[in-house]
Amino acid sequence: MSNDLEARLDAIESRIAIETLIANYAEAFDTMNEALLATLWHPDSRLYLGANGNSEGLEAILAQARVNMKRMPHMHHWMANAVITVEGDTGHGRVAADCLFYDVDQGPLQVSGQYHDIYQRRDGRWAFQQRTFDMHYATPLQNWTPVAGTERFGLPAWARRPG
Repeated sequence: MSNDLEARLDAIESRIAIETLIANYAEAFDTMNEALLATLWHPDSRLYLGANGNSEGLEAILAQARVNMKRMPHMHHWMANAVITVEGDTGHGRVAADCLFYDVDQGPLQVSGQYHDIYQRRDGRWAFQQRTFDMHYATPLQNWTPVAGTERFGLPAWARRPG
């Protein structure tokens, strides 16, 4: 295989791995899956969520996630418009996010913004090196109540999963 073809294939595989990383971030928070969340970071990674906590290092990220998951037992993240660049073992990205939360203090809340990411491949594994959320707005959804479906704010998503 030519070096050019190998480089192009690596770029495609890297892009897919990073897109999967972004999707798994949303999935981990939305399903309260701490084990999945732990796979998305390097030991020295950083997560900056502003008012929802800034964490440096994997253990701090997971500790802050537990706090956020307890405070917001219902989360739905929609990630879109990922603009990703990759050079070798480092990547950068901007990802739009629209989130619906049920905050135990504020009630239903819609939050929109953009993540600014640094990805790094170590030992063949892509992970977030840094993820920073730039909140565009947070809007309380007064009188918003789900009338059907599996999430009616009685139990968090993780508690309703079968098995």
